[in-house]
Amino acid sequence: MTASSRGPAGRPARVVTRALGEGVRRTTLPSGLRVITENIPGTRSASLGVWVGIGSRDETPAMSGASHFLEHLLFKGTHKRTALQISAEIEAVGGETNAFTTKEYTCYYARVLDTDLPLAVDVICDAVADSVLDPADVEIERGVILEEIAMHEDEPGDEVHDVFTEAIFGNHPLGRLISGTEESITPMTRNQINGFYKRRYTAPNIVIAAAGSLDHATVVRLVRKALAGTALDSAPADPAAPRGGSKRVRHQKPHTVVRNRDTEQAHVVLGGVGIGRLDERRFALGVLNNVLGGGMSSRLFQEIREKRGLAYSVYSYASQYADAGLFGVYVGCAPGKVEEVLDLTRTELERVSRTGLTAEEIARGKGMVKGSYVLGLEDTGSRMSRLAKSELLYGDLMTVDELLGRVDAVSADDIDAIAGQLLAQPMSLAVVGPFDEAAFPGA
Repeated sequence: MTASSRGPAGRPARVVTRALGEGVRRTTLPSGLRVITENIPGTRSASLGVWVGIGSRDETPAMSGASHFLEHLLFKGTHKRTALQISAEIEAVGGETNAFTTKEYTCYYARVLDTDLPLAVDVICDAVADSVLDPADVEIERGVILEEIAMHEDEPGDEVHDVFTEAIFGNHPLGRLISGTEESITPMTRNQINGFYKRRYTAPNIVIAAAGSLDHATVVRLVRKALAGTALDSAPADPAAPRGGSKRVRHQKPHTVVRNRDTEQAHVVLGGVGIGRLDERRFALGVLNNVLGGGMSSRLFQEIREKRGLAYSVYSYASQYADAGLFGVYVGCAPGKVEEVLDLTRTELERVSRTGLTAEEIARGKGMVKGSYVLGLEDTGSRMSRLAKSELLYGDLMTVDELLGRVDAVSADDIDAIAGQLLAQPMSLAVVGPFDEAAFPGA
């Protein structure tokens, strides 16, 4: 019996498996690592993801960008495989692998034919659990990441969202770039990254999710085999609880930030503080956001693009974290049209905050939320992501019918309340384009 199968006082630790709905099962291993799967009969593909509940908000200022740096490095080689072997083994069966880092979690995933799921489990688990972090690879990836940071700065349409987020959260970790900066990445050592890896990538912080034509017990057996003898085959522990939402994140006072760039188009985001992902009002916000700026029929799109032709791209959005959030409106337009666009945006936000939405708009907004959610579950990758996020971020898997019911239950009063709070508040403005601060007095 391995160490991971022994609990307190030498008693065998339990492997706990529960059914969470039709075709969905979750097993909690003695180490605290969770395996959750959904069997989807009739599919010929399978998607697997190793989700780690660690992201850029878990870094100190000196380690800013460590999660993203580590994401790059874990595909560079293990004690069993070189970087080439990691990619070649999956590509040889027509599969694909990738990874991404967010502010609150990191995901490593693969999508393969259902018959090749055992290979995907072995390769991805090996990469996450047993990476070498060779010093030479650290230097190579450091150069890659610095190029990525520079490339991002050449994309003003992306940069403006980072400027806006920093305007809202300031020096709080949620306000920092996921990639880190040149100043934080350049001096970061291999030992620092390895220490972050060993401390943070622990079994209780990890959820392994899979969806497709599969058998749950087989997946659990494959995962245990792949992790045997690694740091994730650890002593008994309870799974980490979802990141708490009890702490209050301090926000910046509303202000304007301008990044002067010699661009043909101006990029602006106007907005303010939002709500956290655990807030029950998130369903009302989803409906409001779709009606306000979520599609071609939305108010902002109609007023700014369709009626006046002032911009090509205009939309509203909400970003939600465990204990904080933001709400913003993005517009990309000619520099000479920014003032008019901002006036129209503010007018529409103020109008909705005062008078709310019509019954027809609410019905359309609900349909947009429900349709986008259900249609987004048409492939195994999205089904896998749904399982992992539900477990990692919420600690509970809401069925599709339950979620649709929550959207249907949103009332006009619910929307009026969230609109009155978010749309009438003093707002920050982020601008990237050929301007200086003086161009927006009193903004």
